[in-house]
Amino acid sequence: MAQTADYSLGPHTFPRGWFMIARADELAAKPLPLRYFARDFVLYRGESGRPYLVDAYCPHAGAHLAKNSTSYIVRDGEQVEGEAIRCPFHGWRFGPDGQCDDIPYGPCVIPKAARIKTWPVEECGGIIWMWFDEEGGEPDMALPPFAEWDMGDQGWVRWQLDDFGQLATHPTEIVDNMADIGHMSPIHGSRNLIYFDNEFAGTKVSQSFWAGHRTLVDNDPDAVLSSEAFYTGPAILQARLGGQHPSVMVIAHTPVEDGVIRMHHGLMVKISDKQPTAEELAMARAYQEASRDALAQDVEIWMNKRPAISIMQVSCDGPFGKVRVWYQQFYNPRAKAGVYQARVDGREIRIGESRPAGALEIAEMV
Repeated sequence: MAQTADYSLGPHTFPRGWFMIARADELAAKPLPLRYFARDFVLYRGESGRPYLVDAYCPHAGAHLAKNSTSYIVRDGEQVEGEAIRCPFHGWRFGPDGQCDDIPYGPCVIPKAARIKTWPVEECGGIIWMWFDEEGGEPDMALPPFAEWDMGDQGWVRWQLDDFGQLATHPTEIVDNMADIGHMSPIHGSRNLIYFDNEFAGTKVSQSFWAGHRTLVDNDPDAVLSSEAFYTGPAILQARLGGQHPSVMVIAHTPVEDGVIRMHHGLMVKISDKQPTAEELAMARAYQEASRDALAQDVEIWMNKRPAISIMQVSCDGPFGKVRVWYQQFYNPRAKAGVYQARVDGREIRIGESRPAGALEIAEMV
């Protein structure tokens, strides 16, 4: 298992950005224990419905705030009060700012150091996202809007997120796919390749790929599947797929430990121009299953390969080197991000001469 230092990405162990940490529908009344970025967290909903993310351990005596089922605080449903969370061990309560605001067996002076670290979180597209930055800075990039999530009246079917679990691979191996022309035919069944490019623009990178396909388009050998894929930051990949039923795919991968990620996948499908029927809904689910199966082809490779610390680049490969330079910006102090962006910003075409009519720019995709 390779780690960040093996790839010489920068001084930070984990990248800076927004990361998926949970499905929105799995966060109910009970706080949820999580582990990402080699540390333990607790995710909970306040009574307002807003999610909060805090470090897992109470500063008083070290109890885990979520891993308990026998404390009467838990049994009596008192673990979350308003927007605050109580420790199941001694009942200390911590507000949404992380500061302890109640010790129930007082009266006593609450120490100023009685606080737990809080982390920025947002709920969008049926997903809970956290902002992670080893420098402790506020978010310097926005989450994608996932606008189709709220377009059910226009025929869009929301994704149901597939959990691929923990994968013993470094995220740089996943991001490499943005440049990987060569695997499209043997892994995914692409044929009659028409166009492939990469565009680098600050914290975003895109891949425009147009080709036929053995399974994802109809039996017409001349049919073309268009894919406009783009990363927003280091860990949120979306792809807009053309065809009879346009779709939007998301792949989110979040570090668990150095060299281990957890990956989720989803696909939203425009199946009609109005609220879909039960038959149309089943068709959309079949589209997602086909998309999940295509990702599973990549996962099988990732789980059974040695780390590609360096890639034996040949002239007909995509620009692996540029993708890795682009990715380095997230492992270095944000003050240096512009240095890496300047080295790669622009478009590089590897197949074809110009973008086909209908290809999207990064600005249009987000």
